[in-house]
Amino acid sequence: MKSEKFYYGLATVILMIVLGSTSGIVAQKGAEIDKKADAAYATLLAGSPAATRISKESKAVLVFPSIKKAGFMIGGQYGEGSLRSSGKTMGYYKTTAASFGLQAGGQKFGYAMFFMKPTALEYLKKSEGWEVGVGPSLVVVDKGKATSMTTSTLQDDIYVFFFDQKGLMGGLGIQGTKISQITPDK
Repeated sequence: MKSEKFYYGLATVILMIVLGSTSGIVAQKGAEIDKKADAAYATLLAGSPAATRISKESKAVLVFPSIKKAGFMIGGQYGEGSLRSSGKTMGYYKTTAASFGLQAGGQKFGYAMFFMKPTALEYLKKSEGWEVGVGPSLVVVDKGKATSMTTSTLQDDIYVFFFDQKGLMGGLGIQGTKISQITPDK
């Protein structure tokens, strides 16, 4: 019983650190978010021919350059990014998730969501907090899938590429993640 309280206390502290460390992120200016998203996007395209092919067909891309994730039994993640189309920012978004279960560790990573169909993009814009896994069809692209992708096989609404993973934490996914529009500081 005593050890259970210890673990719940430790998990609460970790979650507070993760979510508390985002206070500096929340205060980012739109220009800062764009700068980081542009750099991350350029790195992704330079290292992934599949992402480059998809970028030419997509209607828009939502880039989260830096997401922090940590947990011990209870976990959380947070990051901010920008939605870009034809080189212009269409809006700013945050990604959040909370989880409970067998988990331990911390990591930092980024991801880009390529919106292939106008209906998927409209769903994002109209929803007041989109829970990933509900709504448009989504495919997480791994190295195996990336090698077999061509512009004629792109049938899904959204393709997701993870990049720049650092740290150690079991599992990487976006199911249950919530994406909401934000208004950054000017």
